[in-house]
Formats: sequence, C-alpha cells, structure tokens
Amino acid sequence: MLIVMSLGGSILAGDLDPLRFKKYADALLEMSKEHHLLIVTGGGVYARKYIEAARGVGADEVTCDFIGIDVTRLNAKLLIAALGSAAYPEVPQNYNEAAMAMESKKIVVMGGVLPGQTTDAVSAALSEYLKADLLIIPTSVDGIYTADPNVDKTAKKYPVMTATELVNLSAGMSLKAGSKSPIDPIACKLIERGGIRTIVMDGRRLDDLVELVKEEAKGPQKESCGTIIVP
Repeated sequence: MLIVMSLGGSILAGDLDPLRFKKYADALLEMSKEHHLLIVTGGGVYARKYIEAARGVGADEVTCDFIGIDVTRLNAKLLIAALGSAAYPEVPQNYNEAAMAMESKKIVVMGGVLPGQTTDAVSAALSEYLKADLLIIPTSVDGIYTADPNVDKTAKKYPVMTATELVNLSAGMSLKAGSKSPIDPIACKLIERGGIRTIVMDGRRLDDLVELVKEEAKGPQKESCGTIIVP
C-alpha cells in the first residue's frame, strides 16, 4: 500500500523530546517493511508560538503561514534524522518534489507547502495526487467527535462517517495560521473530492497505529481504533 500520513506536530514534537522522535521512527520503519510511506509533519506548539510572536510584531497572515511552514520542515528534518538511511534525505518543498522523492522507495518526510494550507490539507492533496491507498491522520484525540471531547463530556465519537458528513462538520472552522482543529475545512473538501479513504486516530498509541496498518493491508476494515472516513 501507499500510505500518506499527516503526523501532527502536537504529538510528534510537542516538547521536542528526541526519544519521541525515535519511537515514531521505529513505528514507521516497521510499517515501511511492507508499505510505501510519505509523512507530512505538523508544526505543533512551537509553530503556534512563533506565529503568535509574528502577529505580535505586526506580521500578516501569509507571513505567519510561511513561519509555520518553516517549523513543520524543521520537524521533518528531525524525523528524517531519526529514520536514518531508511528516509529520503531531503525535505520536499512541493508536490512534484514529493512525487519524485517517492521513486526512491524510501520513507519520504516533508512539512507544509503553501500559505493557507494546514499539513492535513497538504496530506490530503498528496493522497489524491499520488493515488494513495490510505490517508492516516494521527492526532491527540482518538477520532472525530460531535464536539470537542476535551470540553464537552457529552461529545460522541463517530466510528465511521462519510466524507460529505466530515465536510459539513468542519464548516465554520478557523483558517487562521496555527489554528487547532481536528481536520481543517480545506483538507475535508480534498478528502471528499479525491474519494480518499481516511482514518483519524490517536497518534500517541503507536502500537495501535502499527496494528491499524496491518489490518488495513488485509483489506478496508469496517471498524478501527479511530474514525474511518469513507468516500
């Protein structure tokens, strides 16, 4: 399978713990034995801190976006270092470079690309462009809920939902640089347009992540540890 993964900065680089990067690298190395992987790293808390500082000095939103992109690419370089020789050594700067890097058969790791796009949107666009078999979005929650489960204790998790339902749920989310949401509206629309099978899950559970890929390799599963988004 060709798998694109949007690896959120909050779970990968929340505290810049080298051990965390190594643990994710080990999980990705295990998956790469049987599958082709392209990883898009997020910026996380440090991107948001830089963006807040940029706004504080009067930067416009496009400039803030570029600053966030720079941080995502730093996180990508750290993950490449943790993966060692199994990773493509450079961080692709755009979709064409990513496609060419995939020809190496190594794990490709990149960050953001364009202003106005989150790393989820980049991952969704790449999934469509590369005709990926699966898009995985590991986050700090275990799926998509009717409301923020950290705020609303009555929020219900969707075990399965359609891409159209996802688009409707995402309507009204913030598009500002550094915004924090389960999946941003642009990514949702791209998932719907591309008919991309997508799974949103708790990325802190690395054993679940590896097991999910093993099960999906047998064929599309009807349930998972997260939320399955079907075309």
